[in-house]
Amino acid sequence: MRKLKLPGLFFILFVFQHCSETTKNAPEFYTADDYKTTRKIDAHVHILTSDASFIRQSREDGFRLLDINVDAPSVRPFEEQRAIAIQHLRNFKDSSIAYAATFSVANWNDSDWAEKTIAYLKDCFAKGAIAVKIWKNVGMNLRDKEGKLVMIDNPRFDTILNFLVSRHIPLIGHFGEPKNCWEPLDKMTVNDYKHYYKANPQYHMYLHPGITTYEDQIMARDHMLEKHRDLRFVGAHLGSLEWSLDELAKRFDKFPNMAVDMAERVSHFELDAINDWQKTRDFVIKYQDRLIYGTDIIVDDKTDTAEMRKTAHDTRLTHWKFFTTDDMLRSSSVDSAFKGLKLPREVVDKIYFKNAQKWLPGI
Repeated sequence: MRKLKLPGLFFILFVFQHCSETTKNAPEFYTADDYKTTRKIDAHVHILTSDASFIRQSREDGFRLLDINVDAPSVRPFEEQRAIAIQHLRNFKDSSIAYAATFSVANWNDSDWAEKTIAYLKDCFAKGAIAVKIWKNVGMNLRDKEGKLVMIDNPRFDTILNFLVSRHIPLIGHFGEPKNCWEPLDKMTVNDYKHYYKANPQYHMYLHPGITTYEDQIMARDHMLEKHRDLRFVGAHLGSLEWSLDELAKRFDKFPNMAVDMAERVSHFELDAINDWQKTRDFVIKYQDRLIYGTDIIVDDKTDTAEMRKTAHDTRLTHWKFFTTDDMLRSSSVDSAFKGLKLPREVVDKIYFKNAQKWLPGI
């Protein structure tokens, strides 16, 4: 074995020292100008088209994507969603995109439902899925043979969840709805909900009293986590605890294997910043390892490409400014201006990149 010559050793020491000095001298905060050049992950999108314009636009803005399949009646059948995701995986081999599978509960009452579901998920993992998503139809629509709502803590799900644990596959869970769902439109705290529930009254629980409560949904989710302590869990949409930093903190403290994504819920941090800026900033810094950036952007064959590019860019840039600067900002989600949190760059790096890699390996 040839020995390293002394000049080579000096060179290695010089490079190591230079890299250390570069890291040490890096600015403590990002700026708006760093947006495109900083690596980022949008860990919650829905791509329902073979058109790759959205993926390319995201890549131009420095984003990798997690395309999440969902068992929802308002979108394409999830088998078609999977085919589209796999097509994009094959076409983008540079890690621009990863995908999360889902499964059907249409045959929930069949005796072989769990067996067939596990077989389907095995096939999904063989074809590249890195996580599994369960949607709000569990808890809000799915019913057993007696007509009773089926919650996520139902023992029949244990077989599926234990299988995910054995394969080290994370679960992304959208259980329940934001607490605003049980309020009239004029009492809702965020404008996004007013638009969504006006267009989707079937999910506006205020109009359907007696079906289920917000507390029912959260209690069932928490009970599921108590039963499956080893399950790596990402609560979609701030874990449906968007209304209270204190309540979200309680879950983080109780469930060390729980993280949340911010998909379509950054607006709540904006609202929190209006109400108590310091508390909001302190919360994000304290739980910097448990928060994952996501947007919930949906693109399909009807999406106008030019409009999509502008909306995606503008939305994400506003979010970036909120987390990285202390500028006064505005968004359509809340009625008042709000001050950016100006988080340290190490916190921003976790929210936008490192946490997704930690909680959703393979992304």
